Amino acid sequence: MTGRTVVVTGGTRGVGAGIARAFAQAGADVVTCARRPPETPVKGTEFIPLDLRDRDAVSAFFAALPRLDVLVNNAGGTPYRPLTDADAERHARVVELNLIAPLTASLAAHAHLRRAKGSIVMIGSVSGGRPSPGSAAYGAAKAGLDSLARSMAVEWAPDIRVNTLVVGMVRTELSHLHYGGADALAAVSRTVPLGRLADPADIGAAAVFLASDAAAYISGASLLVHGGGERPAFLDAATANKEK
Repeated sequence: MTGRTVVVTGGTRGVGAGIARAFAQAGADVVTCARRPPETPVKGTEFIPLDLRDRDAVSAFFAALPRLDVLVNNAGGTPYRPLTDADAERHARVVELNLIAPLTASLAAHAHLRRAKGSIVMIGSVSGGRPSPGSAAYGAAKAGLDSLARSMAVEWAPDIRVNTLVVGMVRTELSHLHYGGADALAAVSRTVPLGRLADPADIGAAAVFLASDAAAYISGASLLVHGGGERPAFLDAATANKEK
């Protein structure tokens, strides 16, 4: 990735920091953006403050870049919130951050990426392909993001490739908020066929691959990065074939 400029939204911690670090290690010039600066700067990256829900600020941010080869739409997330615990406006803000903001950034980056014959990597989630109780608006937004990426890949071809990383459970500094303490994390890890949660570096490596020349004929794809998925619950509940 030497000589290429990469923007990673939300690239200051967790998965985003892992992605930014992977591109920097691959030789790219990496710019990260988020509302707040990182507590621990990611080595080899430049940080610029940006609220991705401010469309004018997003347009100005991308217009000021001298060039852009890769956009990684990583910023997003949600707290645990059952549907009836909040009004529709609160849920709509989750959709705005996880779906509308990536669209806004992609549109603002389009001219740069078209000139560079560049690439967009959407950071999706397994929540977009299965029920997501407690984070329904987030799951719906991630399902929409995957659909958006596939349509974008057709509309913007052949100049810009667009792909999605469908990310499973990742161990980050905030994992305890989703899964609990050490014992809970170990128990959750055992539900993954590969026996562990992903590390942010795993997601970063996959993002670099999709943005690289090694993936030059891959566009409109959804790459599952989830350690084999989740063991079906019925297998543990069933009493037949236990000896196997």
